[in-house]
Parts: sequence; structure tokens; C-alpha cells
Amino acid sequence: MKIQSIAILGAGSWGTALAALWSKGDNDLRLWARDKSVAEQLQTTRENREYLPGVALPKSVRATNELRECVDVDLIVFVTPSTALRKIGEDLGKIGVSKNAILLSCTKGIEHGTGLRMSEILQQHFPQNPVAVLSGPNLAVEVARELPTATVVACTKEGCATELQSRLGSPHFRIYTGDELIGIELGGALKNIFAIAAGVSDGFDLGDNTKAALITRALAEMIRLGTAMGGKVATFYGLSGAGDLVATCYSRLSRNRRVGERLGRGESLQKITASMQMVAEGISTTKSAYECARRLNIETPIIDQIYAALYEDKPLTQAMQDLLGRDQKAERV
Repeated sequence: MKIQSIAILGAGSWGTALAALWSKGDNDLRLWARDKSVAEQLQTTRENREYLPGVALPKSVRATNELRECVDVDLIVFVTPSTALRKIGEDLGKIGVSKNAILLSCTKGIEHGTGLRMSEILQQHFPQNPVAVLSGPNLAVEVARELPTATVVACTKEGCATELQSRLGSPHFRIYTGDELIGIELGGALKNIFAIAAGVSDGFDLGDNTKAALITRALAEMIRLGTAMGGKVATFYGLSGAGDLVATCYSRLSRNRRVGERLGRGESLQKITASMQMVAEGISTTKSAYECARRLNIETPIIDQIYAALYEDKPLTQAMQDLLGRDQKAERV
């Protein structure tokens, strides 16, 4: 099918950046914000002053807080917090979505309790629709500034990923097609946990050697858990795995890395989250990944220590000592 109309659900920094990116030359792009005042501000000022200041939205972007205005399109893009996706899916289902519409998840997370990926939640609500995922080292501010980046997309329907690549890709937003959703989704979700760990290392001023070793072992842990959950090894060495892991663990723009750094400098999680406008998905995903690892009996030492620090009030200094004090062994990826 030819994609001529797009609705983006979620007007945070990433959703706004994608709206600015994909509205070029398009006369039918809707951007949904949950908050009516945010939608009105976007429509009036053409700028998301709270989440992405300084980026002008073209007039072709129509901001709304009515989901009903976002169902009669060819492509629905989900850029909501992972904890909100199921409810939004339920609300959309009540309104009704065309069975031909492509549903594209750009949300990075794993559902608590069920261990379901975002595409699986969408497939539960819309079993007849093609469901796609997009993930990669794509920091919203840089995408909005049209700095060159690359990402990867995969879809449950044959030929759909190629259509998305053609419609959504550009010289500065290079899209590769992938052959599986699972690894692409899990790479994008799990890297946020390790970005928190990398931030803690920065907060402790442990240096580049420590951080490089941490990220390398994080990739091994991502592959170990990710393949147990059904992903392919090769996918985790790609843009959504290693690529996104590097960007999120090193960038000063990364919310999850920033959370870890502030934790490492002694701030409480409650204070940090209260001061943040946007969601740091790694906090929620840590709990989900920990549950999945226990269920599958997979060794995840980094995830375990971040979970203990976030959810069991374990002192970070003790968590770091326990991680470093593990028995030495042969390197395995």
C-alpha cells in the first residue's frame, strides 16, 4: 500500500521530532498529544516548547488531542510511554482502526508482568493489522536538527518494511530493513537499562576504561537475555542493539544515562523522576527485564544490580562492589 497519511501518537520529544521529520512534503500528518493544552500550543505556536524547544513544526502537521482524528490514516505511529501503550491500544480499538493501516511502534519497553513487547501488545488489539517496529541510535534532538543517523525497521507483513523505508527514509535519516521484530525491539528496550548503569559509572567518575568494559559486558548480557526471549544474535550487533547501546550510554542527551549519573552523584530516584518532564524508559524496563530473566533463568548481573538499586533501595556503592566482585571467568558473548 502507498502511505499517504500518518498519525503520530505521542507528542514528547521523539514524537515531535518524527513529526517534523516526516511532514516534509506531506499534507496529512496528525500529531496526537494526550494533554489538550499541549495540542493547542503545538497547533498555535508550531513549537513544542516543553519537550523540543527551537524546532519549528511545518503547517502540514495538525496537532490534536482527539484519538478519533487519528484512525483514518495509512500509518499510525506509537511514540507513547511503554506503560501507556496498552490503554491507548484499547481506546483505539473502541474507536476502530482500518485493518489495512500499518501500526508502527517506536516505543521502547517491555510490559510488566507479561513480558510482552510493544508490538505484541498492538497485535493483541489489532490482529488483522500489519505491525512494524523501528529502533536505532536516534536521539530526538539530533534527528530534529537533521543530523545524519540510521535506524532499522521490520514488519510482520512482507513488503511492508520496504514501503516504510521508502516513505520515511531520507538522506539524513537512513532506514535499513531488518528480518525480525523481536531482536530489534529488545535491543531498543534493554539498552536503556544499561544506559542507567553507564550513567552511574559517570556519576562515580570511574573513567573510560570502566565504562567501555561495562558497555561490552552489557552487550553480552543483552544478547544472552534477548536470544532467550526469541531474538536473533545478529540483530543485537546491529543498529538497534550495539548502535543504540553506544549512543545511549555515551550521549549527554540520553535521559537514561542522565538518570544513572544523577543516582551516582547521590540524588534519590524519587527526586530525579520528580524533576523530569519526560519518561526514562530504563527505570520501568529494568523491572520487566528482571522478571523475564528470572522466568527464563538467565544470568543478568548488570540488570540485577540496577534492579536492586532502583527497586530494593540497595546502595549503589554496594551494587558496584558486588558487580566487580563476581568470580573471574572466561569471556563469553
